[in-house]
Amino acid sequence: MTFDTLQDNFYRLRNNRMFEWFVVGIIIFSALVIGAKTYDIPPQVLQLISWLDSGITVFFLIEISIRFIGEPDKRNFFKNPWNLFDTLIVVISLIPIQDSEMALIGRLIRIFRVLRMVSIIPELRLLLNSLIKALPQLGYVILLMFIIFYIYAAVGASFFAHINETLWGDISIAMLTLFRVMTFEDWTDVMYETMAVYSFSWAYYLSFIFLTTFAFLNMVIGIVVNVMEAEHADERKEQDMADGVPTIEDLHKEIIELKALIRDQHTHR
Repeated sequence: MTFDTLQDNFYRLRNNRMFEWFVVGIIIFSALVIGAKTYDIPPQVLQLISWLDSGITVFFLIEISIRFIGEPDKRNFFKNPWNLFDTLIVVISLIPIQDSEMALIGRLIRIFRVLRMVSIIPELRLLLNSLIKALPQLGYVILLMFIIFYIYAAVGASFFAHINETLWGDISIAMLTLFRVMTFEDWTDVMYETMAVYSFSWAYYLSFIFLTTFAFLNMVIGIVVNVMEAEHADERKEQDMADGVPTIEDLHKEIIELKALIRDQHTHR
């Protein structure tokens, strides 16, 4: 068997949907094995789990080798950040550091193997890429939310500090209390405590919840949805180009060329 034949076989294997789902199953099983280590289990079962973990590491090494050998352009393999991430996770997992001072790092690396599911499933990659591309726009929303938090915390610390020093003692503690209110964690207890002194303080809490929980949450969802729609559109455009489907730009160029051809024919007549 020549190397080209082996590369073609591995290329078809890495793009096989059943193989992808098998790898996903191994990743999920790896997560279960890692979770099992957190329980108080007999030494015999712990030894079995260690063997399973070693077998999973070897499988991931074989899987990443299949993906690398099956890559037609080897130079572009590591240009993909997800391929680089997968390779680093697999290589670091091979380092025998279980009984050394780096054992904690070794366990953390094995935990991060669960993230390999993102590199395997295209839909998860699309979702994560959309979230990353939405971060610049989300930054302004977060900045505006911080301003709202700061204003409300200053007001709360000024009016409610004498009611409960623990919750409203200074502006930083007041911001933590407002975060508790925003997440609805027993926020009514905080409100009723201040309402015993300031009966209209309910307006303070309701306006804050409306601005932060409802308005800002909808803004964040809207930004992420718009970015995801743009990502889907780009993906469809790339797929159409790969399939040879003409785009609007191509059709526009063809129309211009036809108009020019018809104009030339009329001119020659």
